[in-house]
Amino acid sequence: MSDDVKPGCVRVRLDLSYDGKDFSGWARQTRGQRTVQGEIEDAIRTVTRSSETYELTVAGRTDAGVHARGQVAHVDLPVALWEEHREKLLKRLAGRLPKDVRVWALREAPAGFNARFAAVWRRYVYRVGDQPGGVDPLLRGHVLWHDWELDVAAMDAAAKSLVGEHDFAAYAKKREGATTIREILDFGVRRQAEGIVEIEVRADAFCHNQVRAMVGALLFVGDGHRGVEWPRKVLDARVRDSAVHVVRPHGLTLEEVAYPADELLAERQQQARRVRGPVH
Repeated sequence: MSDDVKPGCVRVRLDLSYDGKDFSGWARQTRGQRTVQGEIEDAIRTVTRSSETYELTVAGRTDAGVHARGQVAHVDLPVALWEEHREKLLKRLAGRLPKDVRVWALREAPAGFNARFAAVWRRYVYRVGDQPGGVDPLLRGHVLWHDWELDVAAMDAAAKSLVGEHDFAAYAKKREGATTIREILDFGVRRQAEGIVEIEVRADAFCHNQVRAMVGALLFVGDGHRGVEWPRKVLDARVRDSAVHVVRPHGLTLEEVAYPADELLAERQQQARRVRGPVH
C-alpha cells in the first residue's frame, strides 16, 4: 500500500463514465448542486449501509457539462467493509446510481496507486459538427455545432504547433499556487466518416479550461478567421487573448486515463506531487 492510504483501509479503484449534461461538474460542492462525486459517494454510503461518506479522488476533475467515457477514481474503504461488500458492490451501485453515471469496474488497487497523481496522461476528445443543417439530434448533447465550414488540415497543423512542454497561461484559468506548465504529448484534428470533426489531445495533465480554450483557438483557424500560426503566437505571449473563446462544455469527453506499470506507480505519484498543482 502507498503511504497515503488511510490506516485500516483498502484502496479501491473505480472505472466509470458519465453524461455531464445535468451535472455541475465532478467535484462535490457545498451549495447543493448535483455532481458526479456526490452521486457516487452517496450511492456507496447507501449500498454499504455506512454512516460515513468515503471521499473519492479522481483522475480528472471535469467541469460542468463535460462528459467522461474513461474516468478513473479511487476510494479508501475500511477493510471489513470492503470484504463484506466487494462481491456485490458493483451490481448494487448499478441499481442505486442514476442512469447518467455508471461504475464499470471496482477492484483493489495495487500498491502506490493514486487516481490523480499516478496518472501519466489523460486523453480528451472534443467533437464538432459543421454541416449547414446542424448536428444530428441524437448527437446534439455531445457535439458542438459550428456554423462555418472547417478546414481540418489547417486545424491539425495549428494543433501540432502546441505539442510539447510549455507554459499554457494564455489558455488557462490561473489558480492560486498552481503552475500552468503542462506537456502536450499528442494533439490532432480529424474528420470522421460521418462528418464529425474530432479534436483529440493527450497530455500529462491539463489546467482549468485549457482544452476548451485551445479548441476555441483551433476553430478560429478552421473557419479562416485566423492563420495557422495564430494559436502558437497566443501560447508564446503567455497572456490571455480576448479573441480566444472557451467553447461550450458539451462537446468535450474525457476518453481515457493511463497509468504506468504497477511497480512504477509510487515513483510516478511522488514525481507528480512535486511538480503539479491542481490537475484536470
